[in-house]
Amino acid sequence: MADLNKIVEELSGLTVLQVAELVKSLEEKWGVSAAAPVAAAAAGGAAPAAAVEEKTEFDVILTDAGSNKIGVIKEVRGVVAGLGLAEAKKLVESAPQTLKEGCKKEEAEEIKKKLEAAGAKITIK
Repeated sequence: MADLNKIVEELSGLTVLQVAELVKSLEEKWGVSAAAPVAAAAAGGAAPAAAVEEKTEFDVILTDAGSNKIGVIKEVRGVVAGLGLAEAKKLVESAPQTLKEGCKKEEAEEIKKKLEAAGAKITIK
């Protein structure tokens, strides 16, 4: 039983992407599909790993402008095409607001990095 507890502890430390990679490796090695175990593991929290793996479009949401509103407004104008200064200010002040919908993961991460550097709090969904 001690070995099983050790395995559980090690698996708990994995990232979502590492869990998805582990599942694929086990499927290939054992020649099985993890469709039933993933559904059973939904209660245990393993199902979100599969959902994140499959998602290709992400929304970037400004949750809080932070203390440096001017810097955040400048970055928002760069991220959201066609925004004037007044529109960007209104958007930042009315947080939480969706800044960009349906963008690729890399683009969403880049936007998040820029806005967080300016002092904003960003969520990617």
